Amino acid sequence: MSDAPRRTRRDALENRARLLEVAARAFAEQGLDAAPAAIAKQAGVGVGTLYRHFPTREALVDAAYRHQLAGVCEQAPALLAQHPADEAMRAWLRRFLAYVSAKHGMSEALNTVIASGVDPFSDSRKLLLDAVGELLAAGAEDGTLRSDVPAEDVLLLIGGVAYSAQHCEEPQAQRLIDLVLDSLAR
Repeated sequence: MSDAPRRTRRDALENRARLLEVAARAFAEQGLDAAPAAIAKQAGVGVGTLYRHFPTREALVDAAYRHQLAGVCEQAPALLAQHPADEAMRAWLRRFLAYVSAKHGMSEALNTVIASGVDPFSDSRKLLLDAVGELLAAGAEDGTLRSDVPAEDVLLLIGGVAYSAQHCEEPQAQRLIDLVLDSLAR
């Protein structure tokens, strides 16, 4: 008998990814009313497969949130490969704002995760700081963004913009992003 760790089969990884995408959408749209059985069905798997990956509703909500946020943060390098740093920052901020707006309905579901003793935000801050830090560093290097602004400060600014954007029209939200970028411009 081997002590080597078992590798997850490719189909199991694909099932997990589909479950996370469907769950994130369902929790954002329906909050706690999203039924695990409906999520499994829409993902094309059985309920047993869902619970094998995520033993509780809270585990599913937590994983879906983290998966979606990681996807947004992972876009920073691709944007930098396609655009100057200031334009990449603008595009990333718009995507982040769209993500936050889409996740607004997920807040009730995330509150149940927090109540269960899990902190869904423990990795979020690091992911966000890494993405913003990469964009800032590239901007400092190419001369389009200030080099004296810490990623933590930008994260606080965009957190305020994201909160405000939930209560205003799209053009105003875009103007708020422009103000953030103006404050970062060199």
